[in-house]
Amino acid sequence: MAPPNTRRTGFSKRAQYGTFFGYIAAVAGAIVGAIVLVVSLLNPGMFAGPRSVAADVAAPAGRAVSAGRSGVQDMGSVLLGYLTWGSTNARMERELAVARIRLAEARAVSEENARLKALLGLREAGAADPARPVAMARMINSTASSLRRFATISAGREEGVTVGMPVRSPRGLVGRVLEAGNHTARVLLITDPESMVPVRRARDGLAAFAQGHGDGTLQLRLIMLGINPLKVGDVFVTSGSGGLYRPDTAVAVVSQLTRDGAIARVLSDPSASEFVAVEPVFAEAVRMGEALLPPPPPPAPAKPAKKPKAKKKAAE
Repeated sequence: MAPPNTRRTGFSKRAQYGTFFGYIAAVAGAIVGAIVLVVSLLNPGMFAGPRSVAADVAAPAGRAVSAGRSGVQDMGSVLLGYLTWGSTNARMERELAVARIRLAEARAVSEENARLKALLGLREAGAADPARPVAMARMINSTASSLRRFATISAGREEGVTVGMPVRSPRGLVGRVLEAGNHTARVLLITDPESMVPVRRARDGLAAFAQGHGDGTLQLRLIMLGINPLKVGDVFVTSGSGGLYRPDTAVAVVSQLTRDGAIARVLSDPSASEFVAVEPVFAEAVRMGEALLPPPPPPAPAKPAKKPKAKKKAAE
């Protein structure tokens, strides 16, 4: 029969000594700890050197543990991102689509504000001008496929529009009224082959004629033939010759040179013009403005010249 496992320490001298020395070590440790505690309370800076040495010794191990912890965290983030990239990507794509829509709306509002400011400037500029606009109208439609170039505006005889009146947008000349109804009018665009506008170069007044090509461009024909002085980028405005169009209205910019002139791009594209102004014929507006001016005041009567006073003779 095997002996029992539970025996008292009194049966073994080794066990007795081990227990005794264990008690002695515990008591000694408690005494040393109490002494260190009292010393640290009375003189806190006494153990600064040993603590610094211990910190220096433990620093490499601490850095290794910190690097390992950071690596584990990064790995966890990578795994979490890999597991959730699908939903995150879909959410970001939705946010990007919404942001693009908001950006397009903001650009549209900005462009609309610019157009309205330009129209306001056009009306304000015309208020002090004898040739102020007769009516402001909306561009309803314009031909794009036919060789002839016409447009329809939402103003007619009821608004004072008559045949021959120029039509312009904030960017420049659009055309002239060809037919006028009660509430609408048909406009002959300057890009029509039957349209002929006297123009001049803005920087030096070089005279020319702008004839429509029917394809959205103008043919500039110089009056003085010879060496072609035109350059790509030259801007042409109305010259006022003939009395139909008001001078200095933007018309086109040169895009290609030819032997006797140039091909020019229209500045006021009807497809991009939402609102237009109908102006009176310039010559009639000038005559009406002169008739409305008050007569000049009569000249003041001339004062008679003063006669020089005779010098008194000195008393003898």
